[in-house]
Amino acid sequence: MSRDDQPDLLSDHSDLDFVRHLLADLHDDLPDKVGRFRMLTDLGAQMGRSGTMIFGGHAAYHAWVEARSSFVHGNFVATILLCQGLVEHLLAAYLHAGLLIDDLPDRIQFADTLRRCREREVISDEDVTDLRRMMALRHPLSHFRHAHDGSNLDRRSIDKSTTVEELLRRDVIFSIGLAVRMLAKPAFRLG
Repeated sequence: MSRDDQPDLLSDHSDLDFVRHLLADLHDDLPDKVGRFRMLTDLGAQMGRSGTMIFGGHAAYHAWVEARSSFVHGNFVATILLCQGLVEHLLAAYLHAGLLIDDLPDRIQFADTLRRCREREVISDEDVTDLRRMMALRHPLSHFRHAHDGSNLDRRSIDKSTTVEELLRRDVIFSIGLAVRMLAKPAFRLG
């Protein structure tokens, strides 16, 4: 039996069926995808012509690459989670790389990272407030919260009298904008 004659044990869909699904996915929401791509391009101008230095190795780099892609494709929960991960890696790795005389624990808490970065004027008080807000957006997406908890996505939607989709759209614009703002800081900006 040739490979072409052998059925796939996991799926009865052909490659062409999958291509059809992918093309439909590409087509759906295309104007919004273009709009989000434009927004990301406009936000990226803050980083300067020479770009930015991403401290934090492959984890931070891939968090940034995947956050951009997730944002453009409308995967808002993933984008929020990735932006939080990016910023945690970026700031902690900066402390590790730039301040080797500091006693930085192997596993630093984000609150401690924020405090140390603020003390060294890497970030402002406004940044700390916004980073804590993003952390508060991420927590109920990563960890279960009952519907009576004010941070639960459904509860927030009810309390704000808006759809979950609109709430996520606002949250993701805030999160991706904050990630870009961190990458555009003088400590990371090239040129």
